[in-house]
Amino acid sequence: MKRVVVTGMAGITSVGSDWPTIAANFAANRSGIRRMDEWDRFSELNTRLAGPIDDFQVPAHWTRKQLRSMGRVSRLSVSAAEQALADAGLLGDESIKDGRMGVSCGSSTGSTDEIKAFGNMLLNSVAEGLNANSYVRMMPHTTAANISIFFGLTGRLIPTSSACTSGSHGIGYAYEAIKFGRLPMMLAGGAEELCPTEAMVFDALYATSLKNDAPHTSPRPYDKDRDGLVIGEGAGMLVLEELEHALARGARIHAEIVGFGSNADGQHATRPELVTMRRAMELALEDAGLPPSAIGYVNGHGTATEQGDIAETLATSSLFGEHMPISSQKSFLGHTLGACGALESWFSIEMMNSDRYVHTLNLDEVDPQCGKLDYLRNEFRSMSNEYVMNNNFAFGGVNTSLIFRRWR
Repeated sequence: MKRVVVTGMAGITSVGSDWPTIAANFAANRSGIRRMDEWDRFSELNTRLAGPIDDFQVPAHWTRKQLRSMGRVSRLSVSAAEQALADAGLLGDESIKDGRMGVSCGSSTGSTDEIKAFGNMLLNSVAEGLNANSYVRMMPHTTAANISIFFGLTGRLIPTSSACTSGSHGIGYAYEAIKFGRLPMMLAGGAEELCPTEAMVFDALYATSLKNDAPHTSPRPYDKDRDGLVIGEGAGMLVLEELEHALARGARIHAEIVGFGSNADGQHATRPELVTMRRAMELALEDAGLPPSAIGYVNGHGTATEQGDIAETLATSSLFGEHMPISSQKSFLGHTLGACGALESWFSIEMMNSDRYVHTLNLDEVDPQCGKLDYLRNEFRSMSNEYVMNNNFAFGGVNTSLIFRRWR
C-alpha cells in the first residue's frame, strides 16, 4: 500500500480565497452570509439567506475557448485547482500531463443556467440559449471533466456527484486510487455554484433558516435556537500525491491522509441514521489503524438542521466520548453542498498545522438533544493534535469520514 500526502491546497469561499484571509475572518466572527434581495421575485421561497461569493473574477489569462465549456461551478473548481497546483509547485509542469495525474471531483449538479435552458425547451418548444457546449456545462461531471481538459490531465477521472459528500468523496476516492498504486498524483475536491433552486430543495423540507432580517445570526449549528440551514457556494481542491513521488521532487507536504470511510444508511433519503454515521467514522479509523482516542478534533458536518445535528453529534459522542472537540465552519459560510467536504478538509489541515481551531459561530447554547461533546464556541481554541477527522453526510443516506495526520 502506498502512503498518500497532500502537497497542494486551495479554495474559494464567501469569506476569502486564501487561508490567512479566511482565518482572519473566522477569528473576527465575520460571516459570509447575507440577505439575497435578488430572491424576492420567488414569492414561494421562504428563505432569503445565502453565502454567495460576490467578488469572484475569471482569471485574465483564461481564453474564450477555455471558458466556453465552463459554467460557474466549473470556473470555481478550475480556479481552485489552478491555485492548488501552484501551491504544490506543479502548475505548468509537463509531467502531470503524461497520465500520472488524474482528477476526482464533483458537485451536487452542473450549472443551472443550462438546466433552465433545457427546461425552457421542454416547456416552450424553443432552443433559445442552447448550443454545443450547453450539456457540458450542465452535466453532473462538468467540474471533473473541465479540470481534466483545462490542464491536459489524462489519468483516471472520477466524477463524484453525491450532494453534500461530493467533495469528501472526491478526496477519498483519489486517496484510494493512489493508495492502491493506480497512479501517483490526483487533483481532488468539489465545488458548488449558488442557485435558488438549491435553497428551494431545503425550503420544501422546512429546513432553511428564516432569519432573513438578521443574516449574521444564522446558521446556528448545534444551537438550541437554530432554525435551519443556509446555502452557500464555493470550491476546494487538494493535490494528493504518493509519498515517495512527493519526496523525490522535494515537494512541501501539508499533511498525510491516513483514513477514509464511506457507507450508506440504506434507510431513508433525507433522514440521517446515527448507527451508519458512526460506522463510517469507524471505517476511517480501521483504514488508518487507529483507536478513537488518537483523534484530537472532529470537523463536524454541522448543517444547523435539527435531525442532522442531533444524529451526527450522538454518533460522534457514542464513538469518541464527551471530551471530543468539534466545530462546524458552515456557521460562517453556509452549506456549500458539493464543496463543503473539500473546503472543510482544507480547513482541518490548516487548523491542525497552526494549532488553532475555529469555533462554531452563533453557537450560544448547545441543544440538549445533541450528543455530549466539547463544542468549540466564541473563539479559536489552541490545541496540538497529530490526527484530525472531517465528517460529511449527504441526502441519499451517504456518509464519509476522512482522517488527516500532521506531517512532521
